Amino acid sequence: MPASTQRENVRFASDGTSCAAWHYPGSNGGCVIMAGGTSVTKEPATDLFAARFNDAGFAVLAFDHRRFGESGGAPRQVVRFDEQIADWHAAIEYAATLPDVDPDRISVWGFSLAGGHVFRVAADHPRLACAIAQTPLVDGRAIAPHALRSMTPLAALRLFGRGVADALGSLVGRPPMLVPTAGPRGTVASLTTLDAMDGDRALDPEGRHTTWEQTVAARIALQLPGYRPGRHASRIRCPLLVVVCDQDQSTLPGPAVGAARHTPNAEVVHLPGRHYAPFLEAHEQAARTQIAFLRRHLAPHVARTP
Repeated sequence: MPASTQRENVRFASDGTSCAAWHYPGSNGGCVIMAGGTSVTKEPATDLFAARFNDAGFAVLAFDHRRFGESGGAPRQVVRFDEQIADWHAAIEYAATLPDVDPDRISVWGFSLAGGHVFRVAADHPRLACAIAQTPLVDGRAIAPHALRSMTPLAALRLFGRGVADALGSLVGRPPMLVPTAGPRGTVASLTTLDAMDGDRALDPEGRHTTWEQTVAARIALQLPGYRPGRHASRIRCPLLVVVCDQDQSTLPGPAVGAARHTPNAEVVHLPGRHYAPFLEAHEQAARTQIAFLRRHLAPHVARTP
């Protein structure tokens, strides 16, 4: 039976908000907690890799951050970094209670913005067995100039204006001003890098995820330059796998490689291709590398006979 047909809908609480998740029961005691970046919900973000991890025997808990997807929280489509980090903490606590999970053999996995979250979460949870950050956004300040150069001056000005209006409106209870998460150069979108538009082809090639809302509150344009989760790299004690794509134009490989150098037990894997290559032409290499990493660090503890 395919792994995706075995998963079950579950929910857990995070600061009083209900977070929706898929639980794929595992057979070896290890568990991988997964989530996607910005507005990418659990199905398009994790289905491809979750099925591979589950086929390898690992339990998987793939969840939606609050305010997105099937999770609770209002207003919708608003990214608040501290809230999302709290959701990861709640997911770890919940996973440890699952009957097929060994609490000492839990890993976290994220890509893009959630890959950046992995640095902060792993630093805060020394009990984690390991962590995987795929094409992570680790330093908003470092990538902001590149993101701005990918926009036309008028589009950048309009995005900044909407961000300011959205942030000010939130103070008086106005609904969020939404912009597309990704768009072609010249449009008003959160990201207009060369590979930003690869998302649909990579994450939803058959158009199955009809409820996936690919928008985000415009205030994210003001927030991202200040988000630098890579600064927590030196506090990470568990093994960390950082997967970068050498032609990545969205999060850039350099900041992630630099952050990994400050992590005591980090491995860096370079893949050819752009930001979404691990879901496309480099998927087999990415999946095999990550499964091998998980097997090394989430393997059952075998008692030795004297």
